[in-house]
Amino acid sequence: MKIVRPATEAPSSWIRSSYSNGAGGECVECAHAVDKALVRDSKNAEGPVLSVRFHAWRAFIRDL
Repeated sequence: MKIVRPATEAPSSWIRSSYSNGAGGECVECAHAVDKALVRDSKNAEGPVLSVRFHAWRAFIRDL
């Protein structure tokens, strides 16, 4: 897992949490890029991006 700048990772589209409602909620957006999952703050799209290897992301989601 590492934090990268948005310019170094360019996914085709971000998926916003259904809990993001524009009312100041604490939500994230996720995207897939080649062999990793990307996560960022939905209120700060130009901020840092968390990059997680795909198999680790899949295990995390499965365990939720």
